[in-house]
Amino acid sequence: MYVHLQFGKDEVETRQRIQQITDEVKEAGFSRVVPLEGESCISVNCIGEVPLEKKEALIAFLEATYPWVIDAMVATSKFKLLDRNGFPDQFRVKINSSEVGGRSLFIIAGPCAVESRNQILETAQAVKAAGAHALRGGAFKPRTDPWSFQGLGEEGLKYLSEARELTGLPVVTEAVRESEVDMVAAYTDVIQIGARNAQNFGLLEKVAKAGKAMLYKRGEALRIEDWLRTAEYLVKDNRNVILCPRGIAGRDAPLLRNNADIDAVVALRALTCHPVIFDPSHACGRKEFVVPLALAAIAAGADGIIIEVHPDPSVAKSDREQQLNFAEFADFMVRAKAVAVAVGREI
Repeated sequence: MYVHLQFGKDEVETRQRIQQITDEVKEAGFSRVVPLEGESCISVNCIGEVPLEKKEALIAFLEATYPWVIDAMVATSKFKLLDRNGFPDQFRVKINSSEVGGRSLFIIAGPCAVESRNQILETAQAVKAAGAHALRGGAFKPRTDPWSFQGLGEEGLKYLSEARELTGLPVVTEAVRESEVDMVAAYTDVIQIGARNAQNFGLLEKVAKAGKAMLYKRGEALRIEDWLRTAEYLVKDNRNVILCPRGIAGRDAPLLRNNADIDAVVALRALTCHPVIFDPSHACGRKEFVVPLALAAIAAGADGIIIEVHPDPSVAKSDREQQLNFAEFADFMVRAKAVAVAVGREI
């Protein structure tokens, strides 16, 4: 059940209103109450096994008793904390001094894998100069087979941290195992949960409790509803979740690595209140298609793009077929700004 409240005249009155509703719904049998403050109202998400008749009676009571209750409704979605009905405003995720989910698009760029100190420092400076807002790079790489490059581990995290100090760009990198989460959290600004770990429930809960912003990628075979229901493992402990469509497994391999799920961008903007960043690099696996897909995602309503960029993709240790070089990324940024303006956004 969702209850939407008007703000009080000050912080004290606002807190009192939230507490009054919390007391009422808990007395009615709801086991968990999650308030969330937006720009236009306060949304109180009420979770628990309560009979429909009792919910309807409670809604009528709240709307009749408290004049500052805007409305209340029974939740029908299976993803209760992410449902846009539960939070009508756009939720914004803060990353240092930036926000994801507002009018300005958020561009994350960098190599698939951190391969050396010089490589990541050179890339960080290049993407910063082109206008990127954050640096990506994998220190731990979950590869399809154990013989492929697995990343530099903590050494790579240290290089990413040095790149942040050099450029001021926040760092986005993946945690692959529960045992690595605390280490990754010590070096990064945003923890990525990759497609292969999209339903690793223990990892999701561990990452959420690290207290960082999170970039949560869609699993290769996950339906949107199942993905959002699984995302509740994150948002129940940490609201700072960015959803990231990155292509789903299709029948076009080896021509395309995945089928680009730009439709998921449109669906997520309608279904949820959380920001959406699209990954065109993994969505197709071919660099000549990356920029058109990225531009299409911006036009479709994405709040940002995460894109792979390497000094020399031909010698990259992973995903060389889908990484842009510096000049290609700079050209993309010029075109992305034009598309952003055309749809009422900015970069």
